[in-house]
Amino acid sequence: MRIALDAMGGDFAPESTVCGAILAAKIFSEDVRIVLVGDENRIAEIIKRENYDRSAFDIVHTDEVIGMGEHPAKAFQKKQNSSIVTGFGMLVRNQIDAFASTGNTGAMMAGAMFMVKSIPGIIRPAISAQVPNVAGGSATLLDVGINPDCRPDVLYQYGMLGSLYARHVFQIETPKVRLLNLGSEEEKGNLITKAAHELMKESVDFNFAGNIEGNEIFEEGKSDVIVCDGFVGNVILKEAEALYTLIRKRKINDEFFERFNFENYGGTPVLGINQPVIIGHGISNAKAIKNLIIHTKDVVEAKLMDKFKEAFK
Repeated sequence: MRIALDAMGGDFAPESTVCGAILAAKIFSEDVRIVLVGDENRIAEIIKRENYDRSAFDIVHTDEVIGMGEHPAKAFQKKQNSSIVTGFGMLVRNQIDAFASTGNTGAMMAGAMFMVKSIPGIIRPAISAQVPNVAGGSATLLDVGINPDCRPDVLYQYGMLGSLYARHVFQIETPKVRLLNLGSEEEKGNLITKAAHELMKESVDFNFAGNIEGNEIFEEGKSDVIVCDGFVGNVILKEAEALYTLIRKRKINDEFFERFNFENYGGTPVLGINQPVIIGHGISNAKAIKNLIIHTKDVVEAKLMDKFKEAFK
């Protein structure tokens, strides 16, 4: 298995990315190879400083970087020798098994949509986040930002994508899928959620367990997958991040709230495209990068994209 990491992506790259790759390499077996894409000299300097074996990695040199504040589409088109564009090129040529980055999210989505492309039958891909529950498990929340406006049939497909992700990557045999709504009754909600509920309650593609309200998403055993549009999902995600930051600032130590720390999850795959592309947070440190790479490996081993293709044939 060959996993490529954008070594130049993120607010603290290449320091955090290379150090994170070293942490991941230390726990991987020899059949997993990490490919670092970026400025070879800077990458090599960090590896040497950390007293690690350079030969443990493949390094693909690039001399351009798509900055975090650059216009995604324009930069992707203009900077053909950037680490992001080079990584996507390797992916579509099947030189690597997956590509991960904490760089410019818009540029990553441009590569995912226009180079890797959606699986036939999928209307709109999604990205997800893990929402912890009080029992120690978590639920997959999707979409959390790609699609702020969703038709009912798109929300239905999110139920399929989330269910397959939960089953094959998180090993939940029969995931409970719920629709995020402002009431548990099926007649509650706006026009979109009421229409989506009508579709989902008849589903044979996943185990639909009904609506879920916002005050229930952290409850034990309530859900394994929570479906919503990207506008609502992103608000929930940002609010959870703000809550975690506030708790840290107030020096409250609690095992449950520590599970809101994005560093523990690393990143999320783009669900619904042809090959594995995993996106992480721009402020990722070495620990987050390590977990990003580990999750990328899990997605590849689960053959998740093949499961999607089979389901949407």
